[in-house]
Amino acid sequence: MTAPLPSAPSAPVRGIRRWDLVALFLNGIIGAGIFGLPSRVHALVGAYGLFAYALCALVVLGIVLAFAEAGSRFDKSGGPGLYAREAFGPWVGSSVSWLVWLSRVTAFAALANLFADYLAHVFPEAKEGGARAAVITVLVLALAAVNLVGVRRAALVGDVFTVAKLVPLLAFVVLGLAHVEGARFDFSTPPNVESISQAVLLLVFAFTGFESAVIPAGEVVDPRRNLPFAALTSLAIVAPLYLAVQFVCIGTHEGLAASTRPLAEAAERFLGPAGGVFIAVGALVSISGTLNGITLATPRMLFALGEQGELPRAFAATHARFHTPHVAILATTAAVLALSLSGSFLGAVSMSTLARLVTYAATCAAVPVLRRRAGEDGARFRVPGGTITIAGALLAIAWLFTSVAGVEFRNVGIVVGLGILVRLAMTWSRARSTTR
Repeated sequence: MTAPLPSAPSAPVRGIRRWDLVALFLNGIIGAGIFGLPSRVHALVGAYGLFAYALCALVVLGIVLAFAEAGSRFDKSGGPGLYAREAFGPWVGSSVSWLVWLSRVTAFAALANLFADYLAHVFPEAKEGGARAAVITVLVLALAAVNLVGVRRAALVGDVFTVAKLVPLLAFVVLGLAHVEGARFDFSTPPNVESISQAVLLLVFAFTGFESAVIPAGEVVDPRRNLPFAALTSLAIVAPLYLAVQFVCIGTHEGLAASTRPLAEAAERFLGPAGGVFIAVGALVSISGTLNGITLATPRMLFALGEQGELPRAFAATHARFHTPHVAILATTAAVLALSLSGSFLGAVSMSTLARLVTYAATCAAVPVLRRRAGEDGARFRVPGGTITIAGALLAIAWLFTSVAGVEFRNVGIVVGLGILVRLAMTWSRARSTTR
């Protein structure tokens, strides 16, 4: 007979250490984006994609600095939702929490579909139909199982994935540089501002995902010190690596703009078929690592909402044996599986990116408010440049909003509306309970 599951929350285990957290940040950022977006960026702006990468890195740096300061003030789980709640109140915090959850489950759906696309490079049967659905289902359930049995195990799996995903990208750059042809870099016709903004908007998907790592702060060792360190260390690794990858792609792949698996196809051109398979396998490892990070972090949003009384208390329960938020994990698993089986890579990218941008804007705006309320000594890290840096990040986010289609704003608005309805229902339920 199995032991009964608890109905009340117990304390989570702080099993994520400093370098585990760096790995979690890297896993959140380096996923499918860098394996799938170089061709789309090249189609939009050609060789000027190199400038788009640099510009996106600069935009993301301002956002990461804001997250580093906000995260250095708290040792509880919740991430952007928690920061917004403390700065602007429970209604804004609840809406931001739902958007974070939405951005992560849609990101999972995008990556799961790209996983199937890259697997088809090795096993063509995975391209469509029942085989594709089976691949996605097994992937989702396996990652859920890993995360159900303990945060420490999930963190160690993330460490392994981080090393494994960096190796093929570094090999691609080092081996590819010798085959780069300078004639492929055409800067004769500068792109228009709209194309640049669209390229940067797409790259936000490749450069971000770090918010996954700040969500489970309640399970991180000394998060107020370790979150800023991990956030800035990961971006310092990712930015030059991505720029080098795009450089090699442009210089070695004459059909880059139309490619569906740009890195694998580029590697085939300078390493032969074995190079394409090597990169395809590397992409599968990289995507799996990012999906593991999403599976670890995303349920903690529902867990935090359960703790705050904005979802049924069951979502704040932790397993008697594994001390993981099992109800939140299972609910998130059901959502990502449904979205993964019904969506596509680029479709999910657009919705995920918009949801992320809104949560990033909320965190940036929260920083000066938290400074005024908690004082200067409340943070272990402070944004260099202060308000000017924060204002620059908010302006950059506003600029990126101009490239988002109206239908995406509608879809995100629907999710926020549903979140508000859930909160209203929980508030009404509590009010009835107190009047009886």
